[in-house]
Amino acid sequence: MLVLIAGLPGTGKTTIARTFAAMSGAVHLNSDVLRKDLGLMGQYNEKEKQLVYKALLKCTEDGLKEGKTVVVDSTFYLRSIREPFEFLAKTIDIPLIWVEIKAAERILQERLQKPRPDSEADFFVYEKIRDQFEPLEEPHLCINSGLETPESAAKKILQYLT
Repeated sequence: MLVLIAGLPGTGKTTIARTFAAMSGAVHLNSDVLRKDLGLMGQYNEKEKQLVYKALLKCTEDGLKEGKTVVVDSTFYLRSIREPFEFLAKTIDIPLIWVEIKAAERILQERLQKPRPDSEADFFVYEKIRDQFEPLEEPHLCINSGLETPESAAKKILQYLT
């Protein structure tokens, strides 16, 4: 199974994805961590973005082909970023679940003022991605991280899967 967790910077995607992975035994992949592993921190032009997403897709495919449940968290703010993951799930015939994490902008502004270990996104980056975000059209679970703990959010994902 492939669980894709989308949302704007600061919404808590990574915290929720890590908690879900710990509860479910899924493999957790994150675009920011992969960017760091590839030595591409601070590099956000189109070429570097494509390198990160290509590597993320390959890691996702490897995990799925090993029979693991994979949870991937990233903004997934453009359809063109989401489509290869959807195509992969369809090609290898595994279930795909979309989860969108949201929070009130005032909460995000506060969260994005604090340094985070893997993400460089600040409120300026949030605003830029917010203005470009193409809504998820696929059926999906929507979680407001301002109203949930990571544990309660992860449990909602587990319930949604069944």
